Amino acid sequence: MNELQIGALICAVTILVLATGIPIAFGLGIVALLFLVTLEGWSSLDFLAETLFAGLEDFTLVSIPMFIIMGAAVASSRAGGDLYEALNRWLNRVPGSLVISNLGACALFAALTGSSPATCAAIGKMGIPEMRKRGYSADLATGAIAAGGTLGILIPPSVTMILYGIASETSIGKLFLAGVFPGLLLTGLFMVWALFISWKRGERPADFARRYTITEKLALLPRVVPFMVVIAGVVYALYGGIATPSEAAGVGALLCLLMVVLIYKVWRPVDLWAILRDGMRESGMILMIIATSILFGYMMASLYVTQSIAEWIAALEINRWFLMLLINILLLIAGCFLPPAAIILMTTPILAPIIANAGFDPVWFGVILTINMELGLITPPVGLNLFVINGIAPDVRLPVILKGALPFMACMVLAIILICIFPEIATWLPEVLMSP
Repeated sequence: MNELQIGALICAVTILVLATGIPIAFGLGIVALLFLVTLEGWSSLDFLAETLFAGLEDFTLVSIPMFIIMGAAVASSRAGGDLYEALNRWLNRVPGSLVISNLGACALFAALTGSSPATCAAIGKMGIPEMRKRGYSADLATGAIAAGGTLGILIPPSVTMILYGIASETSIGKLFLAGVFPGLLLTGLFMVWALFISWKRGERPADFARRYTITEKLALLPRVVPFMVVIAGVVYALYGGIATPSEAAGVGALLCLLMVVLIYKVWRPVDLWAILRDGMRESGMILMIIATSILFGYMMASLYVTQSIAEWIAALEINRWFLMLLINILLLIAGCFLPPAAIILMTTPILAPIIANAGFDPVWFGVILTINMELGLITPPVGLNLFVINGIAPDVRLPVILKGALPFMACMVLAIILICIFPEIATWLPEVLMSP
Protein backbone atom coordinates (compact mmCIF):
# COMPACT_ATOMS: atom_id res chain seq x y z
CA MET A 1 0.00 0.00 0.00
CA ASN A 2 1.50 3.34 -1.07
CA GLU A 3 1.29 6.63 0.80
CA LEU A 4 -1.70 7.95 -1.18
CA GLN A 5 -3.70 4.80 -0.44
CA ILE A 6 -2.75 5.05 3.23
CA GLY A 7 -3.98 8.66 3.21
CA ALA A 8 -7.35 7.59 1.78
CA LEU A 9 -7.63 4.89 4.45
CA ILE A 10 -6.79 7.38 7.22
CA CYS A 11 -9.49 9.70 5.87
CA ALA A 12 -12.12 6.94 5.92
CA VAL A 13 -11.19 5.67 9.39
CA THR A 14 -11.15 9.19 10.87
CA ILE A 15 -14.63 9.90 9.51
CA LEU A 16 -15.95 6.62 10.92
CA VAL A 17 -14.40 7.14 14.35
CA LEU A 18 -15.65 10.72 14.72
CA ALA A 19 -19.10 9.69 13.42
CA THR A 20 -19.52 7.58 16.57
CA GLY A 21 -19.80 10.80 18.60
CA ILE A 22 -16.58 10.26 20.53
CA PRO A 23 -15.01 13.52 21.79
CA ILE A 24 -12.86 15.01 19.04
CA ALA A 25 -9.65 14.96 21.09
CA PHE A 26 -9.96 11.27 21.90
CA GLY A 27 -11.03 10.42 18.34
CA LEU A 28 -7.98 12.06 16.78
CA GLY A 29 -5.68 10.46 19.35
CA ILE A 30 -7.11 6.98 18.76
CA VAL A 31 -6.76 7.22 14.97
CA ALA A 32 -3.22 8.57 15.24
CA LEU A 33 -2.12 5.83 17.65
CA LEU A 34 -3.85 3.12 15.60
CA PHE A 35 -1.99 3.94 12.40
CA LEU A 36 1.33 4.63 14.11
CA VAL A 37 1.34 1.29 15.93
CA THR A 38 -0.02 -0.66 12.93
CA LEU A 39 2.39 0.72 10.34
CA GLU A 40 5.46 1.68 12.38
CA GLY A 41 5.31 -0.63 15.38
CA TRP A 42 5.22 -0.02 19.11
CA SER A 43 8.50 1.88 18.99
CA SER A 44 6.61 4.80 17.43
CA LEU A 45 5.04 5.45 20.83
CA ASP A 46 8.42 6.49 22.24
CA PHE A 47 7.70 10.03 21.05
CA LEU A 48 4.05 10.13 22.15
CA ALA A 49 4.40 12.27 25.28
CA GLU A 50 7.01 14.53 23.68
CA THR A 51 4.78 15.17 20.66
CA LEU A 52 1.70 15.94 22.75
CA PHE A 53 3.48 18.38 25.05
CA ALA A 54 5.50 19.95 22.22
CA GLY A 55 2.20 20.89 20.59
CA LEU A 56 1.25 22.88 23.67
CA GLU A 57 4.55 24.59 24.43
CA ASP A 58 3.86 27.58 22.15
CA PHE A 59 3.64 30.60 24.44
CA THR A 60 0.92 32.17 22.28
CA LEU A 61 -1.47 29.43 23.40
CA VAL A 62 -1.62 31.20 26.76
CA SER A 63 -3.97 33.67 25.08
CA ILE A 64 -6.64 30.99 24.70
CA PRO A 65 -7.53 30.48 28.39
CA MET A 66 -7.09 34.21 29.02
CA PHE A 67 -9.64 35.23 26.40
CA ILE A 68 -11.96 32.40 27.41
CA ILE A 69 -11.90 33.75 30.97
CA MET A 70 -12.57 37.18 29.47
CA GLY A 71 -15.71 35.85 27.80
CA ALA A 72 -16.72 33.86 30.87
CA ALA A 73 -16.44 36.96 33.06
CA VAL A 74 -18.66 38.99 30.75
CA ALA A 75 -21.15 36.14 30.38
CA SER A 76 -21.42 35.73 34.16
CA SER A 77 -22.86 39.25 34.57
CA ARG A 78 -25.47 41.43 32.91
CA ALA A 79 -22.73 42.86 30.70
CA GLY A 80 -23.63 40.75 27.69
CA GLY A 81 -27.30 41.64 27.96
CA ASP A 82 -26.48 45.34 28.33
CA LEU A 83 -24.24 45.31 25.27
CA TYR A 84 -26.75 43.57 23.04
CA GLU A 85 -29.61 45.73 24.30
CA ALA A 86 -27.61 48.84 23.44
CA LEU A 87 -26.74 47.50 19.98
CA ASN A 88 -30.29 46.35 19.45
CA ARG A 89 -31.71 49.84 20.09
CA TRP A 90 -29.43 51.31 17.42
CA LEU A 91 -29.67 48.47 14.88
CA ASN A 92 -33.04 46.85 15.57
CA ARG A 93 -34.44 48.10 12.26
CA VAL A 94 -31.66 46.34 10.31
CA PRO A 95 -32.22 42.66 9.44
CA GLY A 96 -29.51 40.53 11.00
CA SER A 97 -28.36 43.40 13.23
CA LEU A 98 -27.00 41.28 16.08
CA VAL A 99 -25.37 38.78 13.72
CA ILE A 100 -23.59 41.67 12.00
CA SER A 101 -22.52 43.05 15.38
CA ASN A 102 -21.12 39.68 16.42
CA LEU A 103 -19.18 39.34 13.17
CA GLY A 104 -17.66 42.76 13.78
CA ALA A 105 -16.76 41.69 17.31
CA CYS A 106 -15.16 38.53 15.92
CA ALA A 107 -13.02 40.61 13.57
CA LEU A 108 -11.93 42.83 16.45
CA PHE A 109 -11.12 39.95 18.76
CA ALA A 110 -9.29 38.23 15.90
CA ALA A 111 -7.05 41.27 15.58
CA LEU A 112 -6.37 41.16 19.30
CA THR A 113 -5.78 37.43 19.80
CA GLY A 114 -4.70 35.88 16.51
CA SER A 115 -6.50 32.75 17.71
CA SER A 116 -9.61 31.28 16.13
CA PRO A 117 -10.62 29.10 19.12
CA ALA A 118 -10.16 32.05 21.49
CA THR A 119 -12.29 34.29 19.26
CA CYS A 120 -15.03 31.67 18.99
CA ALA A 121 -15.02 31.10 22.73
CA ALA A 122 -14.90 34.76 23.79
CA ILE A 123 -17.54 36.05 21.36
CA GLY A 124 -19.65 32.90 21.20
CA LYS A 125 -20.10 32.65 24.94
CA MET A 126 -21.74 36.08 24.92
CA GLY A 127 -23.21 36.24 21.42
CA ILE A 128 -24.87 32.90 20.76
CA PRO A 129 -27.27 32.93 23.74
CA GLU A 130 -28.23 36.55 23.05
CA MET A 131 -28.88 35.96 19.35
CA ARG A 132 -31.00 32.91 20.02
CA LYS A 133 -32.91 34.68 22.79
CA ARG A 134 -33.68 37.55 20.45
CA GLY A 135 -35.19 35.38 17.72
CA TYR A 136 -32.32 34.30 15.47
CA SER A 137 -32.20 30.65 14.37
CA ALA A 138 -29.64 28.34 15.95
CA ASP A 139 -27.89 27.58 12.64
CA LEU A 140 -27.33 31.25 11.76
CA ALA A 141 -26.23 32.21 15.29
CA THR A 142 -23.72 29.36 15.65
CA GLY A 143 -22.57 29.31 12.02
CA ALA A 144 -21.78 33.03 12.08
CA ILE A 145 -19.60 32.73 15.18
CA ALA A 146 -17.86 29.59 13.85
CA ALA A 147 -17.00 31.42 10.62
CA GLY A 148 -16.23 34.75 12.30
CA GLY A 149 -13.79 33.00 14.61
CA THR A 150 -11.68 31.88 11.65
CA LEU A 151 -10.67 35.51 11.09
CA GLY A 152 -8.26 34.99 13.97
CA ILE A 153 -5.68 33.35 11.71
CA LEU A 154 -5.95 35.94 8.90
CA ILE A 155 -6.20 39.36 10.53
CA PRO A 156 -2.79 40.18 12.07
CA PRO A 157 -1.18 39.29 14.35
CA SER A 158 -1.47 35.74 12.99
CA VAL A 159 0.45 32.74 14.30
CA THR A 160 -0.39 30.92 11.06
CA MET A 161 1.34 33.59 8.99
CA ILE A 162 4.34 33.55 11.32
CA LEU A 163 4.72 29.80 10.73
CA TYR A 164 4.35 30.24 6.98
CA GLY A 165 6.88 33.07 6.97
CA ILE A 166 9.42 30.93 8.83
CA ALA A 167 8.84 27.86 6.65
CA SER A 168 8.96 29.79 3.34
CA GLU A 169 11.52 32.43 4.38
CA THR A 170 9.00 35.19 3.59
CA SER A 171 8.86 38.54 5.38
CA ILE A 172 6.49 38.18 8.34
CA GLY A 173 5.92 41.95 8.34
CA LYS A 174 4.72 41.82 4.72
CA LEU A 175 2.51 38.82 5.50
CA PHE A 176 0.87 40.67 8.38
CA LEU A 177 0.14 43.68 6.15
CA ALA A 178 -1.08 41.40 3.35
CA GLY A 179 -3.74 39.97 5.66
CA VAL A 180 -5.38 43.32 6.49
CA PHE A 181 -7.51 43.96 3.38
CA PRO A 182 -8.40 40.28 2.80
CA GLY A 183 -9.51 40.15 6.44
CA LEU A 184 -11.72 43.20 5.93
CA LEU A 185 -13.01 41.71 2.67
CA LEU A 186 -14.01 38.48 4.38
CA THR A 187 -15.64 40.33 7.26
CA GLY A 188 -17.64 42.39 4.76
CA LEU A 189 -18.76 39.30 2.81
CA PHE A 190 -19.85 37.62 6.05
CA MET A 191 -21.89 40.69 7.04
CA VAL A 192 -23.55 40.95 3.63
CA TRP A 193 -24.62 37.30 3.82
CA ALA A 194 -25.94 37.75 7.38
CA LEU A 195 -27.97 40.77 6.24
CA PHE A 196 -29.35 38.93 3.20
CA ILE A 197 -30.30 35.65 4.90
CA SER A 198 -31.88 37.43 7.87
CA TRP A 199 -33.95 39.58 5.48
CA LYS A 200 -34.95 36.53 3.38
CA ARG A 201 -35.97 34.46 6.41
CA GLY A 202 -37.64 37.39 8.09
CA GLU A 203 -35.49 36.89 11.18
CA ARG A 204 -35.59 40.09 13.16
CA PRO A 205 -35.39 41.03 16.82
CA ALA A 206 -38.67 40.78 18.71
CA ASP A 207 -38.88 44.59 18.87
CA PHE A 208 -38.21 45.14 15.16
CA ALA A 209 -41.38 47.21 14.72
CA ARG A 210 -40.52 49.53 17.57
CA ARG A 211 -38.81 52.86 16.82
CA TYR A 212 -36.53 53.92 19.64
CA THR A 213 -36.12 57.62 20.29
CA ILE A 214 -32.69 59.24 20.38
CA THR A 215 -33.03 59.56 24.15
CA GLU A 216 -33.70 55.83 24.48
CA LYS A 217 -30.75 54.99 22.26
CA LEU A 218 -28.38 57.24 24.15
CA ALA A 219 -29.61 56.04 27.55
CA LEU A 220 -27.82 52.70 27.18
CA LEU A 221 -24.57 54.00 25.70
CA PRO A 222 -22.91 54.35 29.14
CA ARG A 223 -23.34 50.61 29.55
CA VAL A 224 -21.12 50.06 26.53
CA VAL A 225 -18.30 52.21 27.93
CA PRO A 226 -16.79 49.36 30.04
CA PHE A 227 -16.43 47.26 26.89
CA MET A 228 -14.70 50.15 25.16
CA VAL A 229 -12.31 50.44 28.10
CA VAL A 230 -11.46 46.74 27.88
CA ILE A 231 -10.91 46.92 24.12
CA ALA A 232 -8.83 50.10 24.43
CA GLY A 233 -6.70 48.51 27.14
CA VAL A 234 -5.98 45.40 25.11
CA VAL A 235 -5.31 47.36 21.91
CA TYR A 236 -2.96 49.72 23.72
CA ALA A 237 -1.08 46.85 25.37
CA LEU A 238 -0.73 44.95 22.10
CA TYR A 239 -0.04 47.65 19.53
CA GLY A 240 1.63 50.09 21.87
CA GLY A 241 4.57 47.73 22.09
CA ILE A 242 3.94 47.08 25.77
CA ALA A 243 2.92 43.44 25.61
CA THR A 244 2.91 40.34 23.41
CA PRO A 245 -0.47 38.89 22.26
CA SER A 246 -0.43 36.45 25.18
CA GLU A 247 0.34 39.20 27.69
CA ALA A 248 -2.33 41.41 26.13
CA ALA A 249 -4.80 38.57 26.58
CA GLY A 250 -3.94 38.59 30.27
CA VAL A 251 -4.64 42.33 30.35
CA GLY A 252 -8.04 41.74 28.76
CA ALA A 253 -8.92 39.00 31.24
CA LEU A 254 -7.90 41.18 34.19
CA LEU A 255 -9.88 44.18 32.91
CA CYS A 256 -12.97 42.04 32.37
CA LEU A 257 -12.75 40.60 35.86
CA LEU A 258 -12.38 44.09 37.31
CA MET A 259 -15.33 45.28 35.24
CA VAL A 260 -17.73 42.60 36.48
CA VAL A 261 -16.53 43.05 40.07
CA LEU A 262 -16.74 46.85 40.21
CA ILE A 263 -19.66 47.55 37.88
CA TYR A 264 -21.80 44.43 38.05
CA LYS A 265 -21.00 43.48 41.65
CA VAL A 266 -19.93 39.94 40.78
CA TRP A 267 -17.56 39.73 43.73
CA ARG A 268 -18.63 36.73 45.80
CA PRO A 269 -16.02 33.93 45.86
CA VAL A 270 -18.57 31.45 44.53
CA ASP A 271 -19.23 33.71 41.50
CA LEU A 272 -15.55 34.25 40.77
CA TRP A 273 -14.89 30.53 41.13
CA ALA A 274 -17.65 29.81 38.58
CA ILE A 275 -15.95 32.14 36.09
CA LEU A 276 -12.56 30.46 36.53
CA ARG A 277 -14.08 26.96 36.55
CA ASP A 278 -15.99 27.49 33.29
CA GLY A 279 -12.97 29.14 31.69
CA MET A 280 -10.62 26.33 32.62
CA ARG A 281 -13.09 23.65 31.53
CA GLU A 282 -13.41 25.13 28.04
CA SER A 283 -9.67 25.83 27.85
CA GLY A 284 -8.91 22.23 28.71
CA MET A 285 -11.22 21.01 25.96
CA ILE A 286 -9.65 23.26 23.35
CA LEU A 287 -6.05 22.55 24.37
CA MET A 288 -6.67 18.79 24.34
CA ILE A 289 -7.98 19.08 20.79
CA ILE A 290 -4.90 21.10 19.78
CA ALA A 291 -2.53 18.56 21.39
CA THR A 292 -4.10 15.54 19.69
CA SER A 293 -4.30 17.45 16.40
CA ILE A 294 -0.53 17.87 16.61
CA LEU A 295 -0.21 14.11 17.26
CA PHE A 296 -2.46 13.45 14.26
CA GLY A 297 -0.26 15.71 12.14
CA TYR A 298 2.86 13.91 13.39
CA MET A 299 1.32 10.61 12.30
CA MET A 300 0.52 11.96 8.82
CA ALA A 301 4.04 13.33 8.47
CA SER A 302 5.65 10.17 9.81
CA LEU A 303 3.77 8.07 7.26
CA TYR A 304 4.70 10.59 4.53
CA VAL A 305 1.08 11.03 3.43
CA THR A 306 0.71 14.82 3.09
CA GLN A 307 4.17 15.20 1.59
CA SER A 308 3.42 12.52 -1.02
CA ILE A 309 0.30 14.35 -2.16
CA ALA A 310 2.26 17.60 -2.48
CA GLU A 311 5.04 15.89 -4.44
CA TRP A 312 2.49 14.29 -6.77
CA ILE A 313 1.08 17.73 -7.58
CA ALA A 314 4.59 19.09 -8.14
CA ALA A 315 5.29 16.39 -10.74
CA LEU A 316 2.36 17.47 -12.92
CA GLU A 317 3.10 19.66 -15.98
CA ILE A 318 -0.02 21.80 -16.22
CA ASN A 319 -1.22 25.41 -16.51
CA ARG A 320 -0.20 27.42 -13.46
CA TRP A 321 -3.79 28.38 -12.55
CA PHE A 322 -4.91 24.76 -12.77
CA LEU A 323 -1.92 23.96 -10.58
CA MET A 324 -3.13 26.59 -8.10
CA LEU A 325 -6.58 24.97 -8.16
CA LEU A 326 -5.07 21.59 -7.29
CA ILE A 327 -3.01 23.15 -4.49
CA ASN A 328 -6.15 24.76 -3.09
CA ILE A 329 -7.96 21.41 -3.21
CA LEU A 330 -5.00 19.77 -1.44
CA LEU A 331 -5.00 22.41 1.28
CA LEU A 332 -8.76 22.17 1.72
CA ILE A 333 -8.66 18.37 2.05
CA ALA A 334 -5.71 18.55 4.44
CA GLY A 335 -7.56 21.20 6.46
CA CYS A 336 -10.40 18.73 6.99
CA PHE A 337 -8.10 16.55 9.08
CA LEU A 338 -5.09 18.52 10.24
CA PRO A 339 -4.53 21.72 12.24
CA PRO A 340 -3.19 24.72 10.29
CA ALA A 341 0.23 24.60 11.95
CA ALA A 342 0.78 20.98 10.93
CA ILE A 343 -0.30 21.61 7.34
CA ILE A 344 1.93 24.64 6.95
CA LEU A 345 5.02 23.01 8.44
CA MET A 346 4.58 19.83 6.36
CA THR A 347 3.65 21.27 2.96
CA THR A 348 5.27 24.71 2.72
CA PRO A 349 8.85 23.44 2.17
CA ILE A 350 7.53 21.47 -0.83
CA LEU A 351 4.98 23.99 -2.13
CA ALA A 352 7.13 27.13 -1.81
CA PRO A 353 9.48 26.24 -4.72
CA ILE A 354 6.48 25.20 -6.83
CA ILE A 355 4.78 28.53 -6.20
CA ALA A 356 7.95 30.45 -7.03
CA ASN A 357 8.56 28.49 -10.27
CA ALA A 358 4.96 29.11 -11.34
CA GLY A 359 5.48 32.87 -10.93
CA PHE A 360 3.21 33.43 -7.93
CA ASP A 361 4.03 35.96 -5.21
CA PRO A 362 4.86 34.08 -1.97
CA VAL A 363 3.24 36.85 0.12
CA TRP A 364 0.06 36.60 -1.96
CA PHE A 365 0.11 32.81 -1.63
CA GLY A 366 0.44 33.15 2.14
CA VAL A 367 -2.99 34.84 2.18
CA ILE A 368 -4.51 32.17 -0.10
CA LEU A 369 -3.09 29.44 2.12
CA THR A 370 -4.41 31.11 5.27
CA ILE A 371 -7.96 31.41 3.90
CA ASN A 372 -7.78 27.71 3.05
CA MET A 373 -6.77 27.06 6.64
CA GLU A 374 -9.81 29.10 7.72
CA LEU A 375 -12.01 26.82 5.63
CA GLY A 376 -10.46 23.81 7.33
CA LEU A 377 -11.40 25.18 10.75
CA ILE A 378 -15.11 24.86 9.93
CA THR A 379 -14.94 21.77 7.69
CA PRO A 380 -15.74 18.29 9.07
CA PRO A 381 -14.56 15.93 10.36
CA VAL A 382 -11.92 17.93 12.29
CA GLY A 383 -13.35 21.44 12.05
CA LEU A 384 -11.98 22.80 15.32
CA ASN A 385 -14.29 25.83 15.43
CA LEU A 386 -17.36 23.62 14.97
CA PHE A 387 -16.48 21.68 18.10
CA VAL A 388 -15.63 24.81 20.06
CA ILE A 389 -19.10 26.19 19.22
CA ASN A 390 -20.68 22.85 20.10
CA GLY A 391 -18.96 23.04 23.48
CA ILE A 392 -20.42 26.51 24.04
CA ALA A 393 -23.93 25.56 22.84
CA PRO A 394 -24.18 21.78 23.51
CA ASP A 395 -27.92 21.74 22.75
CA VAL A 396 -27.19 22.66 19.12
CA ARG A 397 -26.20 19.58 17.12
CA LEU A 398 -23.09 19.66 14.92
CA PRO A 399 -25.08 19.24 11.65
CA VAL A 400 -27.04 22.39 12.55
CA ILE A 401 -23.82 24.34 13.20
CA LEU A 402 -22.37 23.06 9.92
CA LYS A 403 -25.54 24.07 8.04
CA GLY A 404 -25.16 27.60 9.34
CA ALA A 405 -21.44 27.71 8.50
CA LEU A 406 -21.74 26.45 4.89
CA PRO A 407 -22.77 29.82 3.34
CA PHE A 408 -19.86 31.50 5.12
CA MET A 409 -17.58 28.85 3.62
CA ALA A 410 -18.89 29.88 0.20
CA CYS A 411 -17.94 33.47 1.10
CA MET A 412 -14.38 32.27 1.78
CA VAL A 413 -14.22 30.54 -1.61
CA LEU A 414 -15.47 33.76 -3.23
CA ALA A 415 -12.77 35.70 -1.38
CA ILE A 416 -10.09 33.34 -2.74
CA ILE A 417 -11.42 33.85 -6.27
CA LEU A 418 -11.47 37.63 -5.87
CA ILE A 419 -7.90 37.67 -4.51
CA CYS A 420 -6.78 35.51 -7.46
CA ILE A 421 -8.42 37.91 -9.93
CA PHE A 422 -7.28 41.02 -8.05
CA PRO A 423 -4.03 40.06 -6.25
CA GLU A 424 -3.56 43.71 -5.26
CA ILE A 425 -6.09 43.12 -2.48
CA ALA A 426 -3.29 41.27 -0.68
CA THR A 427 -0.13 42.75 -2.20
CA TRP A 428 -0.86 46.50 -2.42
CA LEU A 429 -0.45 47.40 1.26
CA PRO A 430 2.87 45.58 1.86
CA GLU A 431 4.24 46.96 -1.42
CA VAL A 432 3.35 50.52 -0.44
CA LEU A 433 4.49 50.40 3.18
CA MET A 434 7.47 48.04 2.93
CA SER A 435 8.90 48.68 -0.51
CA PRO A 436 12.66 49.36 -0.49
